[in-house]
Amino acid sequence: MSVLRRSLTGMDVILIPGLWLDASSWDDVVPTLRAAGLTPRALTMPGVGAAASSSAEIGIADWVDAVVAEIDATDGRVVVVGHSGGGNVAWGAADSRPEKVARVVLVDTAVPYDGGIISEFDTIDGVVPFPGWDFFDADDVADLDEATRARTAPSTLSVPARVPTDPIALRDEGRYAVPVTVLSGSLDEADFRAFVTQWGRYADEFEAIENTEIIRLGTGHWPQFSQPEHLGTQIVAAVTREPAPGR
Repeated sequence: MSVLRRSLTGMDVILIPGLWLDASSWDDVVPTLRAAGLTPRALTMPGVGAAASSSAEIGIADWVDAVVAEIDATDGRVVVVGHSGGGNVAWGAADSRPEKVARVVLVDTAVPYDGGIISEFDTIDGVVPFPGWDFFDADDVADLDEATRARTAPSTLSVPARVPTDPIALRDEGRYAVPVTVLSGSLDEADFRAFVTQWGRYADEFEAIENTEIIRLGTGHWPQFSQPEHLGTQIVAAVTREPAPGR
């Protein structure tokens, strides 16, 4: 094992949920990370599950700030993991603290560009509620059986209305030196790179990163529910892997 790999083992791994999820969504992934000697820190983002009366002013910048506060509270460098919309937050945190982030791991998502948003969803009573598993594309939920859907749906929470459509601000080009691992649900590296070239400014942002890799998980969009041990193993592998020179 190289000196770099030894230095990464034991480091803090900050786990950012996607929309409608809280820290508990990582519960079945955390044991694999701990068994590898890492220190996982799963977060619940500001305003999740709160009524509009207390969450209306919370935007994506507040979510990024919450992660940056966790980074600043940690000695040494960290790995930041973001699932789905949490990938925007992870990349925003890397932009804010590029010298402190050893790697960004994106779970079935891609980096946003400056000014990019997560997506648009219906707002009800001033918040964005979970739309239900049937809302999503069949491929995204194909590996969530009925028991898993029934178990996880009650733990989903609303998110502040501004968060999904707030443009993210990226300012520090030092973020491009942070290695990025994409743990893609269904796309292998060639397919992912071919697909991302169609995304305009998303492609420009991704191509500007000095070290990127794409690992196919062979899962749907929520591997923390469908294959949590497999997801944990792939996060560990990403944490302990040396960045390859160039892309």
